[in-house]
Amino acid sequence: MATLSSPETDVEKLARLGDSSDANNEIPLGIAYTEEEERALVRKQDFRILPLSAGIYFLCYLDRANIGNARILNSSTNNDMQTEIHATAHQFNIALMIFLIAYGLFEVPSNILLKKLRPSRWIAILMFTWGAITIGLGGVSSFAATTGVRFLLGAAEAGLFPGLVYYLTFWYRSSERSVRMAFILASATLGGAFGGVIAFGIGHMNRVGGLSAWRWLFILEGIPSCLAAFAVWFLLPNYPETSLTGRDRDIALVRLRVEGSKSHHRSMTRADAVATLCDPRLWCHYALYFAVCVPFSSLSLFTPTITAGLGYRDLNAQLMSVPPYAVGYVVQIVVSWSADRTNERALHTAVLALVGAAGFMASALLPADANEARYGCLIVAAAGAFSCIPPLLGLLTSNVYSTASVGLAIALNVSIGGGLGMIPGVWIYKAEERERGYPTGHWVNAGMLLFAAAGTVALRLWYIRSNRKLVRAEGEGVRLFKL
Repeated sequence: MATLSSPETDVEKLARLGDSSDANNEIPLGIAYTEEEERALVRKQDFRILPLSAGIYFLCYLDRANIGNARILNSSTNNDMQTEIHATAHQFNIALMIFLIAYGLFEVPSNILLKKLRPSRWIAILMFTWGAITIGLGGVSSFAATTGVRFLLGAAEAGLFPGLVYYLTFWYRSSERSVRMAFILASATLGGAFGGVIAFGIGHMNRVGGLSAWRWLFILEGIPSCLAAFAVWFLLPNYPETSLTGRDRDIALVRLRVEGSKSHHRSMTRADAVATLCDPRLWCHYALYFAVCVPFSSLSLFTPTITAGLGYRDLNAQLMSVPPYAVGYVVQIVVSWSADRTNERALHTAVLALVGAAGFMASALLPADANEARYGCLIVAAAGAFSCIPPLLGLLTSNVYSTASVGLAIALNVSIGGGLGMIPGVWIYKAEERERGYPTGHWVNAGMLLFAAAGTVALRLWYIRSNRKLVRAEGEGVRLFKL
C-alpha cells in the first residue's frame, strides 16, 4: 500500500486553503536531515512527552475508576461506599452514569480550549480541578451528593484523553501515533491494576481517624493529581514551534509539515465544524469507537465486582482485579507497536476485538461455578478489549488533516464513544445476575466487540476501494487513505 495520505475531502480542502500559512511561520522548507537525526529527535520528544502524559492519564483513570473499588471496599463489615451513602444498586449505577453524561458533554469545548490556552496550562487546570473534586468525594454522605460530585468530576476529566490524543498530533507523524497513544492509554490499564493494589492497602485503614477506608481512598488518590498539576504547568512542552530550538526545531517542523497539526493554524471556523460534522466516513469511526468503549467502561467500573462474583471476597477481590489489567497493559503496547510498524491499524483492531469477544463469550457460556476458567477468560477479554482501542484511534487521526478538524473529530469520537458509549457499560453487569456469572454483561460486550471487528474490516475495505479509484482517476501522487 502506498505510504501517502488520504484523499482531499471537504475537511482537507479547508486545511489546504485556510491552514497553508507555513511560509509566514518560518517553517524551514529547505532543511535536510538524516534518519539518525530524526530518530534522535523523536527519542528526545518521547522522553519529554510520554512519561509525563502517561502519568497524567494514570492519575486521571485512578481518580475516575476508584469508585468501583470504593463500592465494595470493606463490604463484609458494611463500611463500603454503597452502604454508607444509603444507595441501592440502581441508584449507585446512576451515580456512575452521571459522570459519563458530563464526560460526553464537555469533550468538544475542552479540546477547543486546549489549543487556545496551550496544552500545559489547560491540562494542569483540569488536573488540579479533578484532584480537588476526587478529594471531595471522600466527604459525601448521600446518593444526591455523590451524583452531583460525580457530574463535576466528569466535566473536569472530559477534556484530558481527547486532549492528549490531539496533543500528540502536534508532535508525531501518523505512523508514530498508535504506539504512543497505547503507552498513554495503557497507563489507564496500569491504573486499574494499581487501583486494586492501592485499594487493598487502604482497605486496612478502615476507621482510622474515624473515617471509612473508602473515604481515605478518595482523599489519598486525589492529592497526587493536585500536586502533579504544578509540575505539568511548568514541564509539559506545548508545541514544537515554541518548545524546541535550533536544529531540533527545524527538523521537527519540516518532518511534520504535511501530517502534523500546527499551533499557528487558525482556530476552528464554522466551515471546519460543518465539514467535519457532515463527513459520513468520520461517523463510521465514531460508531466503531462507541462499540469498543462499552466493554472498556464496564471493565473499568466492574472488574472488582466481577472478581467478587468469582468467589474472591472483600479485599482479595480488589487484589484479583490486578492481573487482567496487567496483561492488558503488555498486550496494548505490543499490539500498537506492531500496528505502527506494519501500517495496518484496522486489521490489528479487528483481530484484538475478536480476541476480546471470544473471552467474553467463553465467560458467558461456562458454568457459573467454573470460577478459575471464567477468571482466565476475564483476562483474555480484558486484553482484547483494551488493546483494540489505540490502533482504532490511530486509524482516525491518520485520516484527518486540518488542525481544527483533527481536534473536533477526536473530541467527537471520544464524546460519542467515551461518553455515550460508556453509558451502557454502567448497566449491563446486573447485581441480580451475580450467582449466574453476569451473562448479560458478557454477551453485550461480546456483541459490541464483534460489531467493532466486522465494522473495522468493512471500513478498511472501503478505504482500499476508494484508494484504487483515486489512483485510477488522479495517478500515483494523490493522497490515499491510510489503513
